[in-house]
Amino acid sequence: MWRHVAANGITFLIVALFLLAGVIVWGTQAYKAPGPLAQGICVQVESGSTMRRVSQQLEEQGAVSSGAIFRMGADYSDLAGDLKAGSFLVPEQASMQQIVGIVTSSGQSTCGTEVVYRVGVRRNLVQVRELDPATSSFTEVAEFDPAVDAAPAAYETVKEQADTRYRLAVAEGVTSWQIANALREIDILDGTIAETPPEGMLAPDSYEFQPGDDRAAIIAQMQAAQAQILADAWAARADGLPVETPEEALILASLVEKETGVPTERRQVASVFVNRMERGMRLQTDPAVIYGVTKGEGILGRGLRRSELDAETPWNTYVIPGLPPTPIANPGRASIEAALNPDSTDFVFFVADGSGGHAFATNLDDHNRNVAAWRAIEAQQAESDND
Repeated sequence: MWRHVAANGITFLIVALFLLAGVIVWGTQAYKAPGPLAQGICVQVESGSTMRRVSQQLEEQGAVSSGAIFRMGADYSDLAGDLKAGSFLVPEQASMQQIVGIVTSSGQSTCGTEVVYRVGVRRNLVQVRELDPATSSFTEVAEFDPAVDAAPAAYETVKEQADTRYRLAVAEGVTSWQIANALREIDILDGTIAETPPEGMLAPDSYEFQPGDDRAAIIAQMQAAQAQILADAWAARADGLPVETPEEALILASLVEKETGVPTERRQVASVFVNRMERGMRLQTDPAVIYGVTKGEGILGRGLRRSELDAETPWNTYVIPGLPPTPIANPGRASIEAALNPDSTDFVFFVADGSGGHAFATNLDDHNRNVAAWRAIEAQQAESDND
């Protein structure tokens, strides 16, 4: 009898173990399987929230099929204690495993309202944008120029919201003075920028920050990024270039940046400057002359005068041989890479062609014809503007 009972007990235990294993396999598959969301949603995780509360919220929003499995998966992954506060975008069909990663990883909000401070060559803009989770696209709520416009109510409102994200977007070709001045105008930052950072050494890019962050720390981040970009490009540079140091490469890259209207022309423009340097020709680039006039503090807002083209300044490349002493703006990665890996051409001239790009030439006769064509386009445009 006891032997029969023991046998039944062992059988029951085996069945129970098989059932448990089946449940574990089923739960693991459910945890990793695509979720029920038909479109993306924003999930708000309050400060001090718990994984249980978040799982209940996700169940209510239809993002997970089982809050219990969600919590067990987070526990098993040892992530239950890593919950971050913020507003997070959960894409359609996101698995429970993916959602756990979203709410426990960086802590940077990816959903809701975003304020973007754009630093441009000609003006700065502040944009307030709202993310539509269903389309993952932004809708503009407000936009203003902080130099001339009063901040709209929408901007003041979102500054009071804890989950608002802030981003600095710096365009390629802006000067260090423009960047420092823009940072001083951002009213939610702290700290001072004692002096204008070295020209060219701030990487144009997008930078996330938080209210109360230090302005000088953001400058330092931009400098570190540009130093790394320059170091990488210098290590991968072409042989035989007429630049001897990374600093000279940065100067050349800034000329390429300011002369390039069409991104695909960067390496051609770089080849012109390299060819002229190798032949001992002056670079004759107007943006460098303009920098000698403005020192990078704003835009000139007019054409160059004959006296400015003739003046002997360190940046007047019509007068000085070779490169100017400093960069004339902050070049982006693409221009730095183009300066250190230019196209192989015989071009030594270029002029605007009316399309936003340039007409290139290998000799003065062809260049003069290109210049004449551009002058005719300018005359037509002036006549059209006067009609």
